[in-house]
Amino acid sequence: MDDSLRRVSLFAGLDDDSWRSLRSRLKESARPRGALIFAEGDAGGELHVILSGKVKISRAAVDGRENLLAVLGPGDLFGELSLFNPGARTATATAITDAQLATFSHDDLRPVIIEQPEVAAELLRVLAERLRQTNDAMADLVFTDVPGRVAKALLSLAERFGETDPDGVRVHHDLTQEELAQLVGASRETVNKALSDFAGRGWLRVDARAVVLLDLERLRRRAR
Repeated sequence: MDDSLRRVSLFAGLDDDSWRSLRSRLKESARPRGALIFAEGDAGGELHVILSGKVKISRAAVDGRENLLAVLGPGDLFGELSLFNPGARTATATAITDAQLATFSHDDLRPVIIEQPEVAAELLRVLAERLRQTNDAMADLVFTDVPGRVAKALLSLAERFGETDPDGVRVHHDLTQEELAQLVGASRETVNKALSDFAGRGWLRVDARAVVLLDLERLRRRAR
């Protein structure tokens, strides 16, 4: 675990002494599929790094509807926002597969950020990337139809979790049909219709909690 965690971009620039000091304070935990890691409104005091598995970040509306903001995998971190802006969690984090996490207290991280500016720079890069993704998602909701958003979401998941398949790229996204719909901000029926259309055109093949992308170029054109 040491080697894999040390290769995470957040810690790659630490000197050996700083890393050993921080490493001695981390907590490692296993979270089963479906486990709640933290909920929107909880006090935020820890940063989590995914060692294995997948975690979803979501928000819920007053009427109970859920918006899936992101699907994270090994090497990704979450819970960083309250490190810079202490307060309640603004989203919910849930394991969508069995997951192994490394957790750091914000109190342990803050001295490292002050002493190692490259760590602060990496955290700011993560925050900027999250903001860019949020802006893109908002623009897509206004300017892109549901099939286009489905194509874009599948291509994004392929970049993160895709594996070469004899027929194309297999994407083990581990999402239910409802979660995939939440990710693109549409109803399950509309998303299933788009997937069926893509499958009928020979662009992809749908499997259980996975999809095989057969024609990446056509999907890229549809995502524009």
